[in-house]
Amino acid sequence: MTNATLFSVKQGQGPVVVLSHALGCDLTMWEPVAALLQSRYTVLRYDHRGHGHSEAPQGPYSIDMLADDVAALIEAQGLGPVHFVGLSMGGMTAQALAARHPQQVKSIVVANSAQVYDEAARAMWQGRIKTVESSGMTAIAEGAMQRWFTPEFRADEQGSGAATVAALRQRLEKVQSAPYMASCQAIANLDCRAGNARISCPTLVIGGTRDEATPVALSQAIVASIAGAQLRTLDAAHLSAVEQPVAFAGLLDEFFARVG
Repeated sequence: MTNATLFSVKQGQGPVVVLSHALGCDLTMWEPVAALLQSRYTVLRYDHRGHGHSEAPQGPYSIDMLADDVAALIEAQGLGPVHFVGLSMGGMTAQALAARHPQQVKSIVVANSAQVYDEAARAMWQGRIKTVESSGMTAIAEGAMQRWFTPEFRADEQGSGAATVAALRQRLEKVQSAPYMASCQAIANLDCRAGNARISCPTLVIGGTRDEATPVALSQAIVASIAGAQLRTLDAAHLSAVEQPVAFAGLLDEFFARVG
């Protein structure tokens, strides 16, 4: 299976940090975090296959494919080994990348993610696919915003919260339905357990204490599956890096300083 050609943006200077976004988002999701890191790190953000400006091959997709896509990008840019930071689908990609391409990663950060889903969750993903198939992307947008952000962030008209939510909703609604559904199926089929047992690089797992999409219990399960992994939490819903960029970047700084 050939890798998809990925669109990416590079900024800053120093050790390389790759940022991998959530399902239904694109590399702009990381703008606040990238801005906070760029004085100390070379930050590479990219769009997953079927998202943003990246190629959208016909499905089916798998998390392994997403890992292979970005491994090819890292190799083509001559950047490895990198600190790889993934949130949600990006965190699934981080786990698969570290298991499949260990030479490409110096460390991984797995935020607001899972390593495997139970039957109830897999059924939920099938329901999401059917909704998009029958009613399009707009039909899932409001539910996504409620999962992605806390009520107070969504209602924040004085700060940047409400405007950020509106922008991300607009991007979600513009994602093509076919690659989105293929990505949902890849997530439904997720099972990183065997691969996680092989991961040997330093690993930080970040959970959101108010994340209903991937509760902290799922982060704890990832920590238990990867030798030496550490858990930190943020007071945020699913898109913790968007809701709490300063705190998120602070956790990265602290972790990278330890890793060296």
